[in-house]
This record gives sequence, structure tokens and C-alpha cells, in this order.
Amino acid sequence: MAARTVPSRPRRGRLSLRAKLTGSMVVLLTVVCLLVGVVSEFALDLFLTRQIDQQLSAAANRSLVFASNAHPQNSGPPPDELGQHPLGQNVGTVSATFSGRLLVHDDSISEHGGHLNLTPDQQALMLSVPADGKPHTMSFTDLGEYRLMALPVTGTSDVVVVTGLPMKPVGETLLTVGLILFGVAAAGVLGVAVLGAFAVRRTLRPLERVAATAGRVTELPLDRGQVALSIRVPAADTDPRTEVGQVGSALNLMLGHVAQALEARHDSEIRVRQFVADASHELRTPLAAIRGYAELAARGSALVPPDVAHSMGRIQSEAVRMSALVEDLLLLARLDAGRPLDVREVDLTRLVADAVGDARVAGHGHRWLLELPPEPVLVLGDVQRLHQVLGNLLANARTHTPPGTSVTTALARSGDGSAVLTVTDDGPGIAPDLLPDVFERFARGDSSRSRTAGSTGLGMAIASAVVVAHHGTIEVHSRPGRTEFAVRLPVAVPAQRVHSIGTTRPQLGTGS
Repeated sequence: MAARTVPSRPRRGRLSLRAKLTGSMVVLLTVVCLLVGVVSEFALDLFLTRQIDQQLSAAANRSLVFASNAHPQNSGPPPDELGQHPLGQNVGTVSATFSGRLLVHDDSISEHGGHLNLTPDQQALMLSVPADGKPHTMSFTDLGEYRLMALPVTGTSDVVVVTGLPMKPVGETLLTVGLILFGVAAAGVLGVAVLGAFAVRRTLRPLERVAATAGRVTELPLDRGQVALSIRVPAADTDPRTEVGQVGSALNLMLGHVAQALEARHDSEIRVRQFVADASHELRTPLAAIRGYAELAARGSALVPPDVAHSMGRIQSEAVRMSALVEDLLLLARLDAGRPLDVREVDLTRLVADAVGDARVAGHGHRWLLELPPEPVLVLGDVQRLHQVLGNLLANARTHTPPGTSVTTALARSGDGSAVLTVTDDGPGIAPDLLPDVFERFARGDSSRSRTAGSTGLGMAIASAVVVAHHGTIEVHSRPGRTEFAVRLPVAVPAQRVHSIGTTRPQLGTGS
């Protein structure tokens, strides 16, 4: 029986192409926004710092002019209407004049516009600024970060004016701009994620239609019978100017080749089936004549030499074996051709009991065990063919196991209501490499199961073909010491008794 391949499910954790494209778009935009934000913040920081330096240079020059004129002022008056010190300095400006290491004058302005008294630590920090006329960034303990510039007073040797402007406005501006950029970028990324997902879904719809076409093809029974492979990708999805169209066009071309190959295979199968059927039918007549003449000659075996009598006996036995082979081939050819079965209600319980009784007579060296349910099990089918299935299974167990083997035949109902027939033996088992081919035609297992009688290798193939024709399944499980053949058939219900299996049975292939 040909095994049907079950498509493997995608493993968890794998993302779809749609998710990958949308995710890539979002990640790329996030990286771009991050780079734009970092570069913007860095450029803005340089720009604002340059502005602070320009303001610092102007403030330092004003402080230098004031110190050069030795304007006596220990505390600054309140700010004017413009929010500036009368000396022209902005609020928050620190300014001090040092002579050597001594503070000569302090003209610092607080954030509120009043005079700011510098602490000794702040004075020491300002005194450490090099008098090179360049801005330097330093951090006061209480005031925060400042840009400081030290200028020497003209005409003196050790008098230095140190002026500083706070960096707090720069930090506040950078923070505000950063929050704005972050908000705009977050909204943009979210919008791109939503709109991108919609756009990607819309863009990939042709690919989904191509995949759906391929999926419908996989559902067709391509392994047997005549297949009308008319499924194709729609013309709208086969535009060679697009990548998806190229895939769709290639798939249509491949499906066309597959359809031609299936048609050729079906024609070949038909010819082979017809040849087997015709050959089997034609061989029946000469084989019947050979058997008849052999039997006639056997009646006078006492009148011929012993070697002639032995030869005639061998001719008769081989003719019988060849007749059985021809009948099996003819039966398989008829099943392959879809001949309807003689469907009627069959009592499997009685059929199993009769078949096991026949096997007990044919195989005295085996132990035949029978397990039947208390109620009869009825199925719809051909009683002769079902009897042949069970007979082949029992003959297989008798032929391929040594004397003394126990063979148990059991009949039961499964949970889904079907009838389950099992034939189990405790023989040596079937070789693992032969197990997948048990139901193939002319399959034999001499290396794993001792055979004492001849076998055509068609018994299991016939059993499989008959079971499939009855909409059932047949399986085999084997290990050393236990081999089980399980046949599952649908149970007859009143609604089924008005239908014929032969009119709905699928056509069989030669590989069943």
C-alpha cells in the first residue's frame, strides 16, 4: 500500500515573509531615525556651544574693559528692563578678577539677576582656567557646567579676568529637541509599521495566490489513477516583468510538464494493466489443459517408470502453482481497472471464525488463537474478497513462521466505530529494510522469515488492494517476537446499506 506523505508543519519560531519584510522595514527606519537623532543632537550641540562661545567672548571682553578701567563695584545692581546687568552681562554670568591668586573683584550675576558671591572652591576652579583666551568647559559643584574664558588685563603682569557662561540652556535645548525627535521618530516608526504591514500584505497577495495554487496541487492524488491536472496560476499573477509573475509563470510551466508526465504514466499503466489482464486470461486456458493432462497421466502412474511418474507429479504441482499466480495477477488487474465489487452486508465475525478454522486445518504445526467480540460486526463489502484478505494474512503467518508459532486473530470495534481486524504472530519478525515494501507486489522476505513453502509474493499486495477498495486501511508493525497486521474497515450503518462501494471506490494504482 503506497504511503501518503504528510506535509511537515513549519517549526515554531519561524517568521513569515510578511513579518520579516515588515520587521526589516521597521528596524531599518528605527536605525535611520536613531542615526538622524544622534547626528542632529551632535550638530545642535556644536552649534549651541559655538553660540555660547561667541557670547562668552563678548562677555569676557566686557569684563576685561571693566577691569581695565578699574571700575569699583562690589555688588551689581538689580537687572534693568531687558533682564541684563548694567555692565551688559546676562544673568547667570560669572566674572572675577584675580591678581596673582587673590580675588580682586567679583562681578558674578545669579540666575535671578542678583549678585552671586563665589565660594572659595568656585574661585579656585576659575583661577585654574588657563589665560589663553580660549573657552574651556568646567563644572561647578553648585552651579553646574560652565564655559569659562580667562583674559589677562593689558598693562599688568598678573591680573587676569575670568568670565563664564552657563551651559544649562544648551542642555535644556538638547533635551527638548531630543524629546521632540524621539516623539516624532516613535510616531513615524509606528505609522510605518502599520502602513508597512498593510503595504506588504497587499504586495504579497499575488505570492499567496501562487502558494494557494501549489497547495491545491498537493491535495490531488497524483500517485495513482488518472489525474486531470487543470489547476494553474491566474494569468494576472504570471507577468514576467515582476518577480512573483516569474514564479507563477514557472509554476504553470512546471504544472504543464507534470500534467503531460501524469498523462503518459496513466496511459502506460492502462497498457500494462490491459497486458496483465489479457495475458492472465489467455494463460488460464493452456494451464487448465496442462493440469488436465497431468491429472490424466497421473492416473496411470503405476504403468510408467517411477521417474516419469515423479516428473508428471511435478508438472501437475507447478501447473497448480502457476494457475494460482495467474489468478492473483488477474485479480489485481481487475482491481486496478476499477471493477465494481459484489457489495453486500458481511458478518465479519463469522467470516473470521471460518477463516481461522480453515487455517487450523492447513497448519497443524501452529497454534491458532481466536478473539471475537460478543456482538456481530457487520461491514459492507465483497465477502469473497474479504475472505481472501484474511486468508492471505493467515497464510502469510503460516508460511513465514516456524512450526509452534502462535497466531492470534482478533476482531473488535475501535473508538471511532470502525472494525479492526488484527493477525498477530510471535515469529521472528520482518526485517526493517523489508517492512516498508511488505505490501508491494512480489515482495519477499526470505532472509528474515523462514519459508517452507512457495509464495508468489502477491498475497499482501492483493490484501492491500482489496482493503483499499473497501475504503479501509491496512498496516503492519513488526519486531522480533511480534508481527501484527491490522485491517481497519468502516462498519455498516443503515444509511450505508443503500449505497454500493463499487460506485464510489477510488481507482487503484499499480503501486498499491
